[in-house]
Amino acid sequence: MSTGQPVILGEMPSLSKLYVNAAAQAARRRILGAHDLPALPGDSHEVRGVAVDVGNLTAYQHLVGETASDVLPAGFIHALSFPLAMSVLNRDDFPLPLLGMIHLSNTVANLRPLVFTDTLDMTSRVENLRGHRAGTQVDVVTEVRQAGRALPCWRGVSTYLAKGVFLPGIDKPSTAPARPDFTAPDPTASWQLGVDTGRAYAAVSGDFNPIHLSVLSAKALGMRRSIAHGMYLASRALADVGPARGDAFTWDVSFDAPVFLPCRVALEIRSTHGGGAEPGRSDFVAWSPRSGRRHFAGSVTAL
Repeated sequence: MSTGQPVILGEMPSLSKLYVNAAAQAARRRILGAHDLPALPGDSHEVRGVAVDVGNLTAYQHLVGETASDVLPAGFIHALSFPLAMSVLNRDDFPLPLLGMIHLSNTVANLRPLVFTDTLDMTSRVENLRGHRAGTQVDVVTEVRQAGRALPCWRGVSTYLAKGVFLPGIDKPSTAPARPDFTAPDPTASWQLGVDTGRAYAAVSGDFNPIHLSVLSAKALGMRRSIAHGMYLASRALADVGPARGDAFTWDVSFDAPVFLPCRVALEIRSTHGGGAEPGRSDFVAWSPRSGRRHFAGSVTAL
């Protein structure tokens, strides 16, 4: 039973073990059935005293195109805290299956810079279980603080969809939100992504989800080819925004269509300088130059 108290973990969870456990959990649910009365666990998970591996930070910066710096990129903090977030989704009392979840969107508030010498405390929880036209969605909220401090320096909200999972008592929206037509603008950048893109990001993030690693492992999970990690793409767009984002900013991204590897991705970034009460803002959108289909879009707004 959930108590609403934080569950203190002795160390950062292992993603590989979480995925193995999620596969076993999925098998049990097929046999035993789903929860009759779905509810989210009230407990948060917390891990304290997390240290940053400088070699891993450098490899991440190089991979996504961030400038070498002591400051931790916002996307790196997401990757660093990702196993903790997944551990909440892997609980026995979490009503949705972890495997097969689709990342719909991400919102990050990078409130103040963290550097590689900082020791970090992290907390993750789930909230806002709700219907979606294609299944059920949920938010995972993660906060990262300097060790011993009360206020977060970084806060992320990731929205995931359990496609095809309709829980009793969770209403499905009667209509889908209208999506405006997309016409590809003139690109400001072009990325050539190789077949090894997923494996390269997995090496720096620890996220070895099989759908990202190879054609064979992706096909085993129903994909026609491997796909790029959404947060790799979003983090690369954030790096391309560059110094215009400032030290404190919000970073929003919504994912529309998967990026199958290998491929080319076109990107447009449009920045406006703030003036008076208006903050500076950069909007970005990425699409397939071959099909014209939009892959993802988002914005970076100075705080």
